[in-house]
Amino acid sequence: MEAPADTVTVLIPALLRPLIGDRSRVPLATAAPLPLATLLDNLHHGYPVFARRIRDETGALRRYVNVYVDGEDVRQLAGLSTPVPPGAEVMIVQSVAGG
Repeated sequence: MEAPADTVTVLIPALLRPLIGDRSRVPLATAAPLPLATLLDNLHHGYPVFARRIRDETGALRRYVNVYVDGEDVRQLAGLSTPVPPGAEVMIVQSVAGG
């Protein structure tokens, strides 16, 4: 489903939903493209545990967290500087390791 033109939709993986109010989708209003780091700052507001699961103490994405903007891996783009335009869909994927 495409986000409204003035909204970015962030898809939250099941393991992280309890940390952000049990939501699977979080709409964030934006009238202009934002760097991914700013978008994550807005998403994290009020959810510090969720924020720590996504980024480390330096602000970098954690090694086991992948983020996609409209299907493109941000690590292959500009990382946290990747522009996220209004109407985009951002998907957070948390890797699960087992042994």
